[in-house]
Amino acid sequence: MQATAPAHPARRRGFYNRFFRALAASGGIISVSLLIGIAGYHWIAGFGWVDALLNASMILTGMGPVGALPDAASKVFASLYALFSGVIFITATGILLGPMVHRVLHRFHIEEKDLH
Repeated sequence: MQATAPAHPARRRGFYNRFFRALAASGGIISVSLLIGIAGYHWIAGFGWVDALLNASMILTGMGPVGALPDAASKVFASLYALFSGVIFITATGILLGPMVHRVLHRFHIEEKDLH
């Protein structure tokens, strides 16, 4: 049995609920990723907490590292964290934009259906 789509997009309240859930999920993913970076820069690279926060934030946002890495282990961590951060950024963006794109596509579908 196939489910039918509603005739109109969700009301604003429903859309806002979905958007804020997506915002919370995206923020949670970014927060956990930032904590992973802070811990790695602190314990693996030997940075202080503030410097670890700065480096993790800069890598997570795609800006690049700030401090020089002292040894091979910290360089390997920084490389893996940079790759991880790229995937996390794309994932968080997709989750955040999902409700908006869904609403826009739903409106296009309604307009196409109304033309026939």
